[in-house]
Amino acid sequence: MTPSHKLSELGLSLPTPPNPVAAYLPAVVHEGTVIVSGQIPMVEGNLQFKGSVPSEVSEAEAVNAARQCALNALAVVDSVLPGGLDSVEQILRLGVFVQSEAGFHGQPAIANGASELMQDLFGEAGRHARAAVGVIALPLGATVEIELMARFSPTGR
Repeated sequence: MTPSHKLSELGLSLPTPPNPVAAYLPAVVHEGTVIVSGQIPMVEGNLQFKGSVPSEVSEAEAVNAARQCALNALAVVDSVLPGGLDSVEQILRLGVFVQSEAGFHGQPAIANGASELMQDLFGEAGRHARAAVGVIALPLGATVEIELMARFSPTGR
């Protein structure tokens, strides 16, 4: 079953890829690798989760923010690859940044919102290297930002 079919089976759909909020490309494609710039939890141009974890945004909400960031990253992948999402052969790496208050150490659990989605969609090919980092601030005040790197086949999966 393709990642697109699995996405549909989970009752999810890819959003319209968000526009960059500064001077950068949404993704760079080079020799079988796609590198997606950081994605924040935007839905239809609106930031869905804003603020620090855990006092302004709960851990459960932050997990949902990570999942939305991952969906946005996959939407970018789908838009820049000739074979779309289904040409992805392996998710290589996620970088997950969580706006965190001092003393909060739950970034890995929040990052699982994105990591588990990758595994649900790509199976073993969705297992990846990852960094889960707490930061004091993110663009536009976002709760989570995620960058993604994947390997793809120009002829499809």
